Amino acid sequence: MRTLQESAAAAAPPLVGDLLLVEDDDELRALMAGALEADGHRVVEAPDGRAALDALAERPFDLLILDLALGPGPDGIEVCRRLRRAGADLHVLVLTARDGEADVVMALEAGADDYVTKPVGVAELRSRVRAVLRRIRPAAPEREVLRHGALALDPAARTAATGAAALHLTLSEFEVLRALMDADGRLLTRRELLRAIFGDDAYRDPRAIDVHIHHLREKLAGAGGDPEAIVTVRGAGYRLSGA
Repeated sequence: MRTLQESAAAAAPPLVGDLLLVEDDDELRALMAGALEADGHRVVEAPDGRAALDALAERPFDLLILDLALGPGPDGIEVCRRLRRAGADLHVLVLTARDGEADVVMALEAGADDYVTKPVGVAELRSRVRAVLRRIRPAAPEREVLRHGALALDPAARTAATGAAALHLTLSEFEVLRALMDADGRLLTRRELLRAIFGDDAYRDPRAIDVHIHHLREKLAGAGGDPEAIVTVRGAGYRLSGA
């Protein structure tokens, strides 16, 4: 708690965004919102899942910071599922105080992009927010369309397709696919993929990449593409087929 309060006077990052912060602990939510607002971000607070869904229906946000263990009503997992079922590609950063790998995997399976374990350190929270905003608004977007077999990915437009079928990807899924296509068949370890997505691999569990790869394969298959285009090299990482 003290660390969050002390952060209020820190210098603002160069990028600011519209954030929806969903946390049922009033004191913690206020402290987190205050720290983020001191960085220049515009923060809308929601104390529960129902308020979060209402806020998401009213206006767009750059980032959803979502506690898993909410009070009565939809919990964080359900909020994330509804968001993804509605087709939203909003970046979702999950906050969880729960122990155990299963809860993190459930959140990622529901469509979360990344997670932070409570108690949340302000340096980590601010780093995650900055990384997301850098991905959303790159300083010099690329114009080249990447191609690998039937796959096509436009980094500037943030679109991807297999053949003529569009792939509806979350931001993390998009960046995983982009990293693999940039590598053009070269093996990438899980930590290399984390660094390609976020700029570093600090605070992150490399096994989260496995869930994003699983979702990518499901979406490739659902769009009539080849899920085996992404090859698992057991104990090492992933690469695209054909190399």
